[in-house]
Amino acid sequence: MFRPTYPIRTARLALRPVTLDDLDDVHAYQGRPDVTRWMLDAGPRSREQARASVTAMAGEDALRAEGDCLTLAVVADARVIGTVELVWRSAADRTAELGYVLHPDQQGRGLATEAATALLDWGFGGFGLHRVYARCHARNEASARLMARLGMRREACHVESYLFRGEWADRLVFAILAREWRERRQPRE
Repeated sequence: MFRPTYPIRTARLALRPVTLDDLDDVHAYQGRPDVTRWMLDAGPRSREQARASVTAMAGEDALRAEGDCLTLAVVADARVIGTVELVWRSAADRTAELGYVLHPDQQGRGLATEAATALLDWGFGGFGLHRVYARCHARNEASARLMARLGMRREACHVESYLFRGEWADRLVFAILAREWRERRQPRE
């Protein structure tokens, strides 16, 4: 079993497992159409749907086997403002997929970048990943910009590769290797 030492602290944030006590904070953003706009098969969530989501995320506190998801609450000023996650896609290839969501009221301040950076530091360092990738709808410009800020390179645009709300949609794929991450994180002289 692989799990970070909690909480993971950054300059402005703490990352820790989601708990059932986080329901109000999580529902505050999961209930918004601007948050679920780019999520596959998801619309604004009711409180009961958010409760089911929080219950599922509360069990995602470690990576036990390939396919598992590690979901961490992003906490600022004692409130959950979003989540970051790593999905363990391949043990043999030491690959994971990065995901994130942040309350729109907290966007534009670099908090998503800070949270994702902390999780990637653990993924490449503590967990020993070789490669991390992330995907987004091709029109989700904010997500693509975040991946670029993390130093991920755009590797592909899969044209009409999936059904999104009843229409064929393009998907962007970004990725970064452990050696690239380490080079990026080393202090400049």
